[in-house]
Amino acid sequence: MPDTPSSRWSDLTRPGLDAAALQSALTRDGGFWRTIEVVEEIGSTNAELSARAGDPDDGGAPEGAVLVAEHQVTGRGRLDRVWTSPPRAGMTVSVLLRPDVPAARRGWLPLLTGVALAEAVREVTGVLASVKWPNDLLAADGRKLAGILAESGSSGRAAAVVVGVGLNVSTTAEELPDTGTSLSVVTGGVVDRAPVLLGFLRAFERRYRRWVETLGDPVASGLAQDYLLHSATVGTEVAVTLPDGSILEGTAEAVDWDGRLVVAGRAGRVALASGDVRHVRRA
Repeated sequence: MPDTPSSRWSDLTRPGLDAAALQSALTRDGGFWRTIEVVEEIGSTNAELSARAGDPDDGGAPEGAVLVAEHQVTGRGRLDRVWTSPPRAGMTVSVLLRPDVPAARRGWLPLLTGVALAEAVREVTGVLASVKWPNDLLAADGRKLAGILAESGSSGRAAAVVVGVGLNVSTTAEELPDTGTSLSVVTGGVVDRAPVLLGFLRAFERRYRRWVETLGDPVASGLAQDYLLHSATVGTEVAVTLPDGSILEGTAEAVDWDGRLVVAGRAGRVALASGDVRHVRRA
């Protein structure tokens, strides 16, 4: 009998997530994460949470809503790239936030997410990962473990930001592109998604609360220092493809107050709010 996507892997290798157990664990931790929903299949967790956001005073979803998908069929990364993963092979999660910080500081949200994810991965699996500006988690060999996508809604005090994470957990080398890897590939063993998910949400909550309490100040919150400790980009020669298609080459010197990458090139120092970064070599 031929294999099908649902029968190829046993529950021992790729077990489903227990929403009730996750909710119970997070409720014991505190009150930030309001709801956690696990769905078998969805187009995009980010798109679904964004559609639910609306105005919190008019029935919109509250800050702290979490949506997890066992299988995401139309997932997107930055620059509208397609992101896919076999069913139950990855940690596909989006969270709804309403940060009361200056708009410019929200550029730090994907960076904060990357640091929290790196901390959780190290704590749960022992894998040492680094963050590539602005939205990737890398293994020690430079291959991609995860992507992060932050999308903002309308402006104003109650404006929503949805942050999505796609982490390769049990994906095999045969299922991955040459530039990708997974926690199972790196560790050489089976990795349970539930502890990784809980570890990520706990690490994210700690960092997010501190960041919001300091009005998005990356220095006072400790985020800037910890980001540099995890950064695979700062101090590296880079080639950055800009939104208009041009390429900026130089040394990634820093991340500024608003989370922009500062690149020193032939024409001087430029602060970039977006761009597709390729690491060339350590400076």
